[in-house]
Amino acid sequence: MGENEMGEVILGAAMKVHSALGPGLLESAYETCLAHELGKRCLDVKRQVTLPLIYDGVKLDAGYRLDLLINDQIVVELKSVDKFLPIHIAQLLSYLKLSNLRLGYLLNFNVVHMRDGVKRIANGL
Repeated sequence: MGENEMGEVILGAAMKVHSALGPGLLESAYETCLAHELGKRCLDVKRQVTLPLIYDGVKLDAGYRLDLLINDQIVVELKSVDKFLPIHIAQLLSYLKLSNLRLGYLLNFNVVHMRDGVKRIANGL
């Protein structure tokens, strides 16, 4: 399955979760349900993946974690905020750079319509 197809599956699953739960819950609730939905759709989902930081040739555990890693290719960062801020985009871009991955999605579940809470980010690598 290609990146675009996986993206469609991710967004469809996110919309299903949002329709069932609505806005206003903690990110962890959406993460648990989205991981379950994506697993039902035959995607490999890893939750809270530790992302080490390499600095000065040393691998450091700086406490960074990817919310979801899909098929070892796509990072999904979940939010439950009033609106995306530039720091949210910067965070995902940093995660993509540190993980050496190209594609990520910011999903904000604190919206009336899920389509308004989606941002696709591609890292030029």
